[in-house]
Parts: sequence; C-alpha cells; structure tokens
Amino acid sequence: MNIDEPLAAGFVLPGRARKLHRQGTDSTIVNRLPILRYLPRHFRSHFVAMCGEFIGTFLFLFFAFSGTQVANTQAKPQTSTTVAQASNPAQLLYISLCFGFSLAVNAWVFFRISGGLFNPAVTLGMCLVGALPYIRGVLLAVSQILGAISAAAVVSVLFPGPLDVRTALRIGTSITQGLFIEMFLTAQLVFTIFMLAAEKHKATFIAPVGIGLSLFIAELTGVFYTGGSVNPARSFGPEVVLHTFHHYHWIYWLGPILGSLLASGFYRFMKMLEYETANPGADFDEHEKEHFDPEIHGSRPPTTVHLQPSDQQTHGAARTVTGAEADHYDPDGVKASPGNHTAGQGRHRRMSALKGGRKEPGFSPAEVSQKETEDLTDVYDAAPGAELGNVSNGART
Repeated sequence: MNIDEPLAAGFVLPGRARKLHRQGTDSTIVNRLPILRYLPRHFRSHFVAMCGEFIGTFLFLFFAFSGTQVANTQAKPQTSTTVAQASNPAQLLYISLCFGFSLAVNAWVFFRISGGLFNPAVTLGMCLVGALPYIRGVLLAVSQILGAISAAAVVSVLFPGPLDVRTALRIGTSITQGLFIEMFLTAQLVFTIFMLAAEKHKATFIAPVGIGLSLFIAELTGVFYTGGSVNPARSFGPEVVLHTFHHYHWIYWLGPILGSLLASGFYRFMKMLEYETANPGADFDEHEKEHFDPEIHGSRPPTTVHLQPSDQQTHGAARTVTGAEADHYDPDGVKASPGNHTAGQGRHRRMSALKGGRKEPGFSPAEVSQKETEDLTDVYDAAPGAELGNVSNGART
C-alpha cells in the first residue's frame, strides 16, 4: 500500500496536508498535550502506559466477550448468564478462537505502548522476574480491571439478551479442581510470555502470535471446566456488571496468581541453569551458523579462581568454582562488590552472542566481517571446551 507516514501536526483537513509538509513541524512539540510539559517524565510514562493498558484490555475483552456472547446466544436458555456447560466442541472452539485471536491482535498493537499485558496475573509475573517495576505493575493492574469492567458493560448494553460471559465451574468440577486447572493454564500462558516477549531474541517481534496461541490452547480446556478465566480481570468484569458473584469467585484470583508464581519460579530456575547453553546458536541465521561451532562454544568447564588470603581463611586455598559463583570474583581473585562483577559482565556479553547477539549487537557473529573472522575467538573464548568462561593464568576471563 502506498501510504505516507502520518504528519506531525494533529488532524489534517482537506487542502492542508501540503502546507503542513512544507512547515516541517516537530512531532515532539505539536503532538504533545500542554499539560504534559509540567509533568515529570516518570509520571508521564506511567500515565501513557495506563491509558494503553486500559484501552488494550477493553478491546481485547470486548471482542472476546462479544464472540462468547454470540456462541452462547443459541446454546442456552435466555435466562442463563454463564458459559454453556454442555460439551459442544464447535462452540468451545469458537470461544477459544475469539479469546486467542483477540489477544494476539491487541497485544501486537499495544505492546509498544504498555507491553500489552491485559492480565493482572501476567503483570505480577513480570514484576516477580524484574521485567516491570512494582509501581508500574500496580497501576497497570488497576487499568486492566477497569478495562475489563468497561468491556463487560459495553457488551451487556450493546447486544440483546442477558450477558452470557461469566466464568463458572462445570457441574461435577470441584472448587479444588477448578483452582488447579486455572493455575496450570495460567502458568502456561505466563511462561510463554516470559520466553517470547520478556526474553529478547530475533522472534520477539512476532511474540504476540505465540502468546495468542498459548491462550487459545488454554481456553480449549479451560472453557468447558472453569469457563477459561486465566485472568482475574476477565472474571471480575462480568461479575461486577451483573452484580452477582459465585461463592467460589476467589479461585479466579488465587488460581492465576499461583500459576504466575509457578511460571516465574520455573523461569528463574531455567535462567540459573543458563538454558542458553543447552541449545547454543538456536537463534542464529545461516551466516551466523557458519562462524559458530557448538563443540567449541557450547560447553562450560570448571573455572579456577585463586582466592585472596582474606577469602582463603573462609574457603581455604585455591579451589575450583563453577557457574554463577565464579561471577562474584574478578580476574585477580578478589571478590567483586555488587554491581561490579567483571566476569559476570563478560559472561553476559557471551550469553548474548549465544542467543544471536540481540542484547549486545556487537557480539553477534553476523556482524563480524571476513577480515575479523579470525578474531571471533575473542567473542566466544573459543579455546577447546570454553564458552562462558576460561582459565587464563588462574583467573576467569
């Protein structure tokens, strides 16, 4: 499509586009609301993120709720207000597709504004792994809940008949079963978001597709047994609009929270195990693979650190340390102060290279010219058996 970049100055009336082009207005000045000039930058960023998360959650749940309303209109008596309990594969598939596709589209649209979380359980997980400050997380969670209430209210008013989108346990499903179903389904969704969006790699730009598919497969199971919440805001919004709550409504909060904790714990466990080394080079393109040898770059031998006398009194003479423990010492064997782990910084650069150089583009093999190819060993510490650390004069490099 032959579409020009939007002009900097607000709305364009007929006949004014060419004039505005000649003026060359600055978008940072013209588009800014006057009040924003007097707000601190962090307040402004929080406000923008809250607006994006509110509208994003509203759109995500509006289309998900409206699709669910359509699916349930003919499936149940008009007096019912919950997801249909009968096992109708076509209906369950339709509802699951509505949620999955709505999340994929809106997460893709809003991830540049607020991250496209739309879920308090996901927001909690992001805070737990350090990807999101807790202040921002609380503000986003409030916006998500308000967006869910607004979406349920609009669907209730806009479409005829009672609002048929509440989550409820199927007859025969106990409260305990519902709690753990919600926990495991949420854990799947949150871990998918960690690996596709929080972890930066070459496929991060299409992460919303994988996230939407993750919600889709969760809904395939969850809709029938629990209503497929996987999101406290999703269950809370319709309950508020209908002015009624199930006595077990708490499982739609505790279940996703436990799922978020489970996913966060497993993600941290994988990070401590340095999962990047299990399948090094998985994110490389064809050119990068030409310069990468997994036999050389894919192992991590024990690292010998000569401890200083002060540390020898506690730990004994020179000893062999491995993994993250060696990151706490500098090449001279002195225990580094917090935030000054020289070895850890070098390891971070090499880990970035193993993942395709996304965090440290200068360490990507694709950016090494033919003349510099022979120096690639400086990036990977490519002595036999070395990858993340090497023994050089008794110190870790």
